[in-house]
Amino acid sequence: MATEENFDYVIVGSGAAGSVLANRLTSDPGVTVCVLEAGPPDRNPFIHLPAGFVKTLADPGVTWQFKTEGIPMTGGRRISTTQGRTLGGGSSVNGMIYNRGQPADLDSWAQRGNRGWGYADCLPYYRRSENRIGVSGETRGKTDGGIPVTDMDWIHPVSEAFIEGCVGLGIPRAKDYNSGDQAGVGYYQRTIRNGRRVSAARAFLKPAMARPNLEVRTNARASRILFEGKRATGIEYLHGPGETPKRVMARREVIISAGTCNTARLLQVSGVGPADLLGRLGVPVVHELRGVGSNFRDHYASRLVMRAKPGVETLNQLGRGLKLGAQLARWAMGKPNILATAPSHVHVFWKSFEGLDQPDLQCVFTPGSYAEGKVYILDDYPGVTAGSWQHRPESTGWVRARSTNVFEDPEINPNYLSDPMDIRVHLAGMRLVRRMLNTPQLSRFLERETLPGPSAQSDDELLDFAKKNGSTTYHLIGTARMGPETDPTAVVNDRLLVHGMQSLRIVDASIMPSMPSANTYATTLMIAERAADFIRGRESAAEAA
Repeated sequence: MATEENFDYVIVGSGAAGSVLANRLTSDPGVTVCVLEAGPPDRNPFIHLPAGFVKTLADPGVTWQFKTEGIPMTGGRRISTTQGRTLGGGSSVNGMIYNRGQPADLDSWAQRGNRGWGYADCLPYYRRSENRIGVSGETRGKTDGGIPVTDMDWIHPVSEAFIEGCVGLGIPRAKDYNSGDQAGVGYYQRTIRNGRRVSAARAFLKPAMARPNLEVRTNARASRILFEGKRATGIEYLHGPGETPKRVMARREVIISAGTCNTARLLQVSGVGPADLLGRLGVPVVHELRGVGSNFRDHYASRLVMRAKPGVETLNQLGRGLKLGAQLARWAMGKPNILATAPSHVHVFWKSFEGLDQPDLQCVFTPGSYAEGKVYILDDYPGVTAGSWQHRPESTGWVRARSTNVFEDPEINPNYLSDPMDIRVHLAGMRLVRRMLNTPQLSRFLERETLPGPSAQSDDELLDFAKKNGSTTYHLIGTARMGPETDPTAVVNDRLLVHGMQSLRIVDASIMPSMPSANTYATTLMIAERAADFIRGRESAAEAA
């Protein structure tokens, strides 16, 4: 028999959204909150060292080692789409890029019938979650206790040459891509301070854990949502396979912040989802919502590699032997170093075709390269990497539970490049990246293209490379999309409450109706700030002020 305990709110997941919610809700001392995290505490030292992401992404101890289904447009490959499984969730293992996207992203959400989700409505919540270090402005946040957002401090001459080359192609140097004007080239802003990653757990959850009204339970894997009729009453969870289940009950709300894949799976195994899927799983239907698990989207990226000329030192050399030791020493002394940088150094937000009003591509550049077919193993020669992906892919897939066993990974099918427009934009992005890598400004540093190589010139040849070498950017969204009740594919309303249910709310990237023109982390923080106000009865940031 499962044991039971009672709280006002039970939050499943301690990632970006769960950490923010735990902090904001427990600021009221009269409210009790329990957070269930499937993974361990964030004590792994590689979590906190920015360059440690190369270790944590491959570590099943702190990540969900999810893989997509093999599909024709990936050459039948199953692509690793790792997600965080520790305090801080994805914010403890991600690339630390802070990127809000374009105002039009949110305005389109509002235009779909989601009241209060336009850019003007959401900007105060971006600002609330952020502590922009060293720069001020009307659009930027200076909130004490928010996520610190800092500028790149380790600058490589090849990166500078890449930027100069882009400017030579007519791409302006961007002042602040998070100001609402995204177009241009420049260095990424990142969530690193004093040489350390600052995850959502460090910024939001850990301070709140000092409060007596918050309890955080790690290694607690939610196995199902408990219901009385259509009302969510709690969560059943397990510490391991075969363990006796435990229960935590919610007097006010159950909040699912488990991430795009796990949120969909948990709803499905609990009886909320498409009736035909629930029937195959042998799960009684609590409430049929056919949108649960559908509308799944991700950014699909192809990356090109150039070999640098002899004598040019890139990350490939600086990350080995005595040179790595020197970088460690610089890190210990608080000087700019390669260990405290994000994996992507330079951004380019630009257009796949002339005549577009706004960029539809995100491109990245790093003065380093990884061996073909190997996960974050540096090449043994000096090299650089640049890649691109489409801002708003049209291709949609799904996430489906395979069984009611929550220790079995779900079926994840992103249907990459299944829409003809996505193929067109993807190929245009690859050609743009190739132009950016072959500017006169870079020619004194670079020798030749090694991936895909000069023999790949036609659309068919480039698409074949994309199928065999493209990868996820870990930007998973949409499996519990927000929309009005008249939308048969919508799962939550514009207050993030599940349609047709009571006391059940979803707060994570799964509610995004469409892909933002950005990495998803910053917008997930904003969503959680917005949801915290909804829960506390505050409809706008002005009311909360």
